[in-house]
Amino acid sequence: MGQGEFSLGGSAMEGDCLSCMKYLMFVFNFFIFLGGSFLLGVGVWVLVDPMGFREIVAANPLLFTGVYVILALGSMLFLLGFLGCCGAIRENKCLLLFFFMLILFIFLAELAAAILAFLFREHLTREYFTRELKRHYQGHNNTDVFSTTWNAIMTTFDCCGVGGPEDFEESLFRLLSPNKMVPEACCQRNSYLGDLSVEQCVSGSVAFRHNKGCYSAMVDYFETYIYAAGALAIVVLTIELFAMVFAMCLFRGIQ
Repeated sequence: MGQGEFSLGGSAMEGDCLSCMKYLMFVFNFFIFLGGSFLLGVGVWVLVDPMGFREIVAANPLLFTGVYVILALGSMLFLLGFLGCCGAIRENKCLLLFFFMLILFIFLAELAAAILAFLFREHLTREYFTRELKRHYQGHNNTDVFSTTWNAIMTTFDCCGVGGPEDFEESLFRLLSPNKMVPEACCQRNSYLGDLSVEQCVSGSVAFRHNKGCYSAMVDYFETYIYAAGALAIVVLTIELFAMVFAMCLFRGIQ
């Protein structure tokens, strides 16, 4: 009799625990679903906006790429939240397994990216970027992805070259444009002088160009956010681990 009561009590406790886990997982994934829907909405709005915002974004390669990153991230979170919500509330083992596999794939991809970043960290040095800039940068060329990306970086961060304007000495850019000391992307924009300031800049005038290197400018810019980004990465990985554990426990608990 006592053993039967213990068995019933344990079964009831297990059922309560499973129910609690189910609703916790639903709420957790509902917020993921809302976040994904918001990012998808923002991305779609930018692409179809009739007010001309699309043209502004398209003019800047970094913003243009960012819109598609937001769309991809929003789609992934939307799918993830949907699978998690439906799998939890309907107690569907197939959806829960798919949710688990998707989270596992994302987790392994992030882990692989971290390992690759550590292994190839020597390729992120100032010398490496300077060498690549000298070899491949062509100046104002909309068809070359490398040059377009560098133009966007120099315009966005108000910088010139990797270490400074001297990086363009003995470079492919100087071979293609021997009359220019630096590209137009290095020039300060002066509304009063207009094109005259750009002409002075590319001909070598120090007063009209950005003299700070992009390596230092980007390090200074991202230094403020590096600890926040690290903390966020740890939080995301922890959430993913808990999501996998919850999904698997719920999967095993469903009869």
